[in-house]
Amino acid sequence: MTKRLLDHIDLRVDDLEKCAPFYHGLLPLLGFTEDAKIDGWLQYVATHGDDDIVEFFGVTEDPHHVPNGTRIAFRAADKETVDRIASRLPALGALAIEGPDYEADFYYAVYFNDPAGNRLELCHRTKN
Repeated sequence: MTKRLLDHIDLRVDDLEKCAPFYHGLLPLLGFTEDAKIDGWLQYVATHGDDDIVEFFGVTEDPHHVPNGTRIAFRAADKETVDRIASRLPALGALAIEGPDYEADFYYAVYFNDPAGNRLELCHRTKN
């Protein structure tokens, strides 16, 4: 069994109804394929093969939420995955899309905001 460093992400947005279509579209593209359906939450689960590794990404409403400089970066298996998902971001309602482009010769990424202004990224590294 592979050990995880993170168990889950609980992200806050100012209006869950406004942000739900964005996350219902984005999270399955990133590998969070099972909608966990928890009251008051938009929660998706990702499983990883035989290791029984499960990761959770949850979004809930906080009417007092104010986006800040924190960024959540998702990892892509390859540059083509970054490009494929980046091409879908405008239709999902992503804001402030930058890239995709190389930030360094080994780091390819697209930066974007969710409809509540939370900062997100999808990146591919050819070396760590």
